[in-house]
Amino acid sequence: MKTWKLVSGILSIILFLIVSVQSCAAGVVNAIEENGQSSGSAGIIVAIMLLSGGIVSIATRKSNGKGGNIALIVLFGIAALVGFTMAGNYSDLVIWAVWCLVNAALAVVALVKGKKTE
Repeated sequence: MKTWKLVSGILSIILFLIVSVQSCAAGVVNAIEENGQSSGSAGIIVAIMLLSGGIVSIATRKSNGKGGNIALIVLFGIAALVGFTMAGNYSDLVIWAVWCLVNAALAVVALVKGKKTE
């Protein structure tokens, strides 16, 4: 799981940049169209959670404790929840929410796997 945490952390940090730019564009479109949607703001929240989750994933990849995995479950879980529920006209947000859900699920696997080996 150490390799997964490193790769997922790096990819999450890279995706932070992509999601941030897309969210800003979605926010501008929402403002111009005055459609009342908040998908751009939701995208920024997902992007911040991606960055936080990526940093935690890289920092805790060699840790044997449960804290890092629990933090990953919370961060990526909140990001997935926000992404799925507030996507609106920013349909790519669902894709990023799926990535967050996969990371949260793998953090659950790492937590359970680590619990059995202790």
